[in-house]
Amino acid sequence: MARSHVNSGQKLNLFGRSQWPKVEVPLDFISPEPRPLTITESTNLGGFFTASTGLALRLATGAFVLGWKVETLFSPEDGTYALQLGPFRIRDSSSVLEQATRPEEVIVLYDNESSPRCKRVREMMNLLDITYECRPCFGPYMYNLLPCIVDPNVDKTILGDENIIEYLLEQYEPPTSSYDPKALWPITFEEFSLATSQMAIMIRGSIGMVQQSTARPDNASMKPLELWAYECSPFVRPVKEKLSTLGLPHTIVSCSRGSKNRDRMVDKVGRFQVPYLVDANTGVEMFEGAEIVKYLEAVYTHH
Repeated sequence: MARSHVNSGQKLNLFGRSQWPKVEVPLDFISPEPRPLTITESTNLGGFFTASTGLALRLATGAFVLGWKVETLFSPEDGTYALQLGPFRIRDSSSVLEQATRPEEVIVLYDNESSPRCKRVREMMNLLDITYECRPCFGPYMYNLLPCIVDPNVDKTILGDENIIEYLLEQYEPPTSSYDPKALWPITFEEFSLATSQMAIMIRGSIGMVQQSTARPDNASMKPLELWAYECSPFVRPVKEKLSTLGLPHTIVSCSRGSKNRDRMVDKVGRFQVPYLVDANTGVEMFEGAEIVKYLEAVYTHH
């Protein structure tokens, strides 16, 4: 008689099919204390260095929204975001994006973390301050089809980075007379963008090209996790890579400098810091990139 092989973490349902137990918060989990812009004892220093090098290679593309400007050096403490530097409370914003169409429903990006073409699209999302859902895809066949976006606001599916970038600008760009078009060239200059993106990915070890072997098989069916972040932050990079290698759908709430989402976070949790993770599957909300990576590894893998 053939013997069925079931992983110790699996159970059998009424039809004899294996199913995985519901995800749960680890028993020893304690939400870490937020420590903004701090390299903690849990931080992988080598990883932080390579992520910072990638930021430099891409000229910090995506760190600022389109039309970014310093609004005031002495912002009052009124419950909105401002960067405290000594006696200064620097508030930045973008009046340019206030003139742009905003997507009402979340755009879905089918993505591979190690693809330079996908990276261009993620950076453009940040530049335009667009919140989007990322669905990791693996395998050579899918890799060649990526990136792909589905925009439910206009019922459109677009393939290819050049087509997607052109579409995003056409649909969600502010009036071209309101900003300097040179702000787009690190993304729209295709040869430079692809070459530097590929270098930034390679020095990180091309993480995300394949799915982690210990990822739960049901990760793709999980509710999307929510990550408040922006593409080029070295504090964010390990978290984004871990979400992708585990095959977890996740919504990126873009938080580049000048983004209105910085005010939203202050209103929501009383402070601003990225990365910030909200896990709808367990109810966990937490800061601190290195600790988020440990949490994701504990909850969304099998051993």
